[in-house]
Amino acid sequence: MKTARAWQLGIKDMLIMSGSRQRPHLKRPIWIIVLVSLVSICLIGAYIYPPRSSAACYIFSSRDCSIYEQPIHVPSRELTDDETAAQVVIREILKTPPVHSKNPKIAFMFLTPGSLPFEKLWDRFFHGHEDRFTVYVHASSEKPAHVSRYFIGRDIRSEKVIWGKISMVDAEKRLLGHALEDPNNQHFVLLSDSCVPLHNFDYVYNYLMFTNISYIDCFEDPGPHGNGRYSDHMMPEVEVKDFRKGAQQIDCLEAVINHSQNPLIMWFSMKRQHAIIVMADSLYYTKFKLYCRPGMDGRNCYADEHYLPTLFNMIDPTGIANWSVTHVDWSEGKWHPKAYRGQDVSYELLRNITAIDMSYHVTSNEKKKMMIQPCLWNGVKRPCYLFARKFYPEAQDNLLHLFSNYTTV
Repeated sequence: MKTARAWQLGIKDMLIMSGSRQRPHLKRPIWIIVLVSLVSICLIGAYIYPPRSSAACYIFSSRDCSIYEQPIHVPSRELTDDETAAQVVIREILKTPPVHSKNPKIAFMFLTPGSLPFEKLWDRFFHGHEDRFTVYVHASSEKPAHVSRYFIGRDIRSEKVIWGKISMVDAEKRLLGHALEDPNNQHFVLLSDSCVPLHNFDYVYNYLMFTNISYIDCFEDPGPHGNGRYSDHMMPEVEVKDFRKGAQQIDCLEAVINHSQNPLIMWFSMKRQHAIIVMADSLYYTKFKLYCRPGMDGRNCYADEHYLPTLFNMIDPTGIANWSVTHVDWSEGKWHPKAYRGQDVSYELLRNITAIDMSYHVTSNEKKKMMIQPCLWNGVKRPCYLFARKFYPEAQDNLLHLFSNYTTV
């Protein structure tokens, strides 16, 4: 009260000293009405015309403010007609708020040559969650014989897949196309016949559904097995500075060096928005189809290892996590990753894999630069992996026996 009184006295003295004539005091309720009116007008204006480059947008606007955060891209050169069309489509997809489903589901997409040896394990993983997932199977060599009810009738039209060629990307797009037909599918996971779950369904569901990124491995490798595979024929749409590579978790530096020239399959997990972009893209896909293939210009370029990392590095680099949620062990330093037999499977092995919370990449040049980053989930360090490969079919019994223990969170 003393402070308020002193402030009022100070104002009165200043008015007297300045010789200004004091105006009659308005009654206090009128001041309150005027103040409330002004504030109301400001709030209504901010709601209708929200600030587009401020955190206040999230306070005053009911619209999606993320579209205002994207910097305006000024091309360094004149774009081709195809580029302009592609960028318009991609930009519209990215800025369109996702359609919220009343029953959001995860699409589990299995890419396999034939039957799936771990259907019994997946059956236990899926049991009790029938309304939160869908299954799609692309069998490239022979029609699979299913033993789980969740896989029966879930085969899609399939074509032959040749390892290291664009047919692998075609199979992935074929799976995405079928899965996108269900509007409730909000996240899409690509798995192989040798993949197994590392956590229970609830953990996997929450990990994927309650974040707004895709898990696509992506890093820049200036060496011969990275940018050395780039072809100038990809210009002007794809420049070497944008060329990226996908790799898997490496357990030692020597293994990374030895396997770096081996083509890898991108076992991705992506949100619906990104899946739609993959289906809509023809410009960049065609560049990789024509100019990223084994023997191109004397180089061995593998579209499956480079297409998705490069695409999303160019169009939405902050929308991907830069690591895959599927673990594979290259520690033996061979051309193929370590494969686990029945006797290799133990509680300790599975817990060790699920405890990994750092992602590693190593360049293929002479420097062999290692890049290490924590696996962040909504800004919090979390375990990197939800699935693992490669397991021999004989490992299923041990996995079934251990499942309830190692998947307990």
